[in-house]
Amino acid sequence: MHFCFILKKCRPLGKIILKFTGENNQEFLVPTLLRIENELWDAEKQRPKNIYLKSGKKLNVKLDRLRIALTAYLKQLESKKAVCTPEAIGRRIKTCCRKATAYPKGSLLHYMQLYIESRLHLISNATYKRYVVFLRLIERFEGFRMQTLSLETVNAGFVKDFLLFGEKEQYSQSTVYRTVNFVRTILNFLEKRGTRTFAYELELPKQRTAKKSFVTLNEAELAAIRKAKLPEELEPARDWLVISSYTGQRVSDFLRFDNCMLETIDAKKYLSFVQQKTGKQILLPMHPVVLEVLKNNNGCFPAKIPIQKYNKQIKEVARLAGINHRVTVRKRRGFRAFLQTIPKWEAVSSHIGRRSFATNFYGRIPTPLLMEATGHGTEEMFLRYIGTADTGRATELGMYFEQTHGNSRAA
Repeated sequence: MHFCFILKKCRPLGKIILKFTGENNQEFLVPTLLRIENELWDAEKQRPKNIYLKSGKKLNVKLDRLRIALTAYLKQLESKKAVCTPEAIGRRIKTCCRKATAYPKGSLLHYMQLYIESRLHLISNATYKRYVVFLRLIERFEGFRMQTLSLETVNAGFVKDFLLFGEKEQYSQSTVYRTVNFVRTILNFLEKRGTRTFAYELELPKQRTAKKSFVTLNEAELAAIRKAKLPEELEPARDWLVISSYTGQRVSDFLRFDNCMLETIDAKKYLSFVQQKTGKQILLPMHPVVLEVLKNNNGCFPAKIPIQKYNKQIKEVARLAGINHRVTVRKRRGFRAFLQTIPKWEAVSSHIGRRSFATNFYGRIPTPLLMEATGHGTEEMFLRYIGTADTGRATELGMYFEQTHGNSRAA
């Protein structure tokens, strides 16, 4: 016996129907209580086209829960050599659609939820959200396998199947690997409390080093942005972009900069603030370029801008400044990111200032001092912000080559 979901097109909402084949290849159609707009249904994958929209996500969770429950029920009937009837299937569907979501005790999802709840007082909101992403991904994997994952099934076979699932669904390798590592954390957590697991079997192949696709603004481009003639309404966005590129802070921090954060120490200006993400106290000396921006704004920081508006406006700022050579970056298309070649101004976003700061000053200023400014806890994390193509330093290296070659010939 096997089953699938099909859509009976109706207005205003289509009805999701369970189609299953019983004995003697007899087909049955059993209605569910689930509905969806006709054009939002993916007939091939038997689910909403976009499972990341709120409505599509909820519906997909219910469909996955149905797949798991019906598969378990059909296996039970098969073991008992009992007959499957549309009426019995219909009762199962109604029960499954109506009851609240609860992870079975002893399942991997049950322990993942317990672990997350036990850490709420220790983790930041950003970390909590990341944990929930891992939880939801395992939920979808259970739907893919049509099976509740017990601790006994979380072994080397789990890793193999999960990697295939990630490839089929086009998740990034880093997302898949981080999820497996989080599952290993859960198992180690349980091992320390006396529960036997197969944590030692959760080995991953060596991760392929993905080519970095982020972009930065070099100092020549920043100079062009500073000199560009812009409409008056874009000037605050330009000023904030320059400030971010010479302070190295996240958008959640630099858009909060205010004159009350300024301090004078030994006749020099500093910014004193607490980073929102890390909670670190930062004392940041003001770069001369930042001081010039303040001077041009009557000694004040530019007018505040909502983040969404800022992201939109700095693209236009970069375009008007002539930052238009083509770059290859990962850009979202639908609900997945793919490598695309686009004009550089299109790739400008709120994080580019932080990356530009790290890239432009790396090698010119001791790394520990740069980390003190950015708030990075480890050099490994800081180095992720360094652009791969530094044409400025490549040019400087070329000059050294010519110089040393000339000297050796003269000798």
